[in-house]
Amino acid sequence: MSVTREEVAKIASLARISMDEDALDQMVPELNNILAWVEQLGEVDTSKVEPMAAVIPQDQRLRDDVIDADPLTGGGRREDVLANAPMAEHGFYGVPKVIE
Repeated sequence: MSVTREEVAKIASLARISMDEDALDQMVPELNNILAWVEQLGEVDTSKVEPMAAVIPQDQRLRDDVIDADPLTGGGRREDVLANAPMAEHGFYGVPKVIE
């Protein structure tokens, strides 16, 4: 696959990038080289490679989602915490509406 000068001009127009004639002429071979490289990557046999989201293992270290009942660390004190809030609604902090 290759791009023409007219296609590069259209892409620049769609991206709202102002390019003069010299810049368009320089961009055509660069984009063609990039597309050739992508086509070359498509020829690589990846049938024995398992799909992955990252190149290194990323294990999430999760904790149990429980309410701490110890009053010294904040658990079980919703009313005390909300007493300091400028506006509380239905047991949560109330915030002003941002989007109208």
